[in-house]
Amino acid sequence: MISVTDLRSGKTFVQEGKPYVVVKYEHKKLGRGNAVIKLQVRNLITGGVKEIGFNSGASVDDINITKRQLQYLYTDKSGAVFMDPITFEQIEIPLPAVKEQLVYVKEGESVNVLFWAFGGTQDKDDLPLSLELPPKVTLTVAETDPGVKGNSASNVYKSATLENGLKVKVPLFIKKGEKVRVDTRTGEYLERSS
Repeated sequence: MISVTDLRSGKTFVQEGKPYVVVKYEHKKLGRGNAVIKLQVRNLITGGVKEIGFNSGASVDDINITKRQLQYLYTDKSGAVFMDPITFEQIEIPLPAVKEQLVYVKEGESVNVLFWAFGGTQDKDDLPLSLELPPKVTLTVAETDPGVKGNSASNVYKSATLENGLKVKVPLFIKKGEKVRVDTRTGEYLERSS
């Protein structure tokens, strides 16, 4: 069991038989009463996000997650297909669970896949849940409007489409073909990459 006060962003747990990962954690102390823990969580099977609240004394079940590095092959109507580079076994993950994360992974790239280990050790029956992405990825700007000469305000942004189809707001000085770093948790522009 895990106390809800120990939950933080990125921590996984089970509630009512469903695996969740904490997206956002908020601790509120209301006067003389107990503290309230507000969580924004993502269901690791369906990919759905919801908010739940707990009293500070509550606890949730721990989840045994294993990690395997797999190669991303392709996506079809039913799911995303990954391959184990050692055994060449192919594993399909349902699309709703990883759809938002796949935009940051290129075909042929290696990525850590998180599995729910029911028996406590790595097993063939483990349920693939989601991808473990780095906090930042570097992507190329595929399309953007040119910046206007003389418009040098530091906090003015324009729209840009990246190589993966993601649309982000970038500063005016960013040009087509340049590489930028994007936060995989929020999908926002962070900085220009060299």
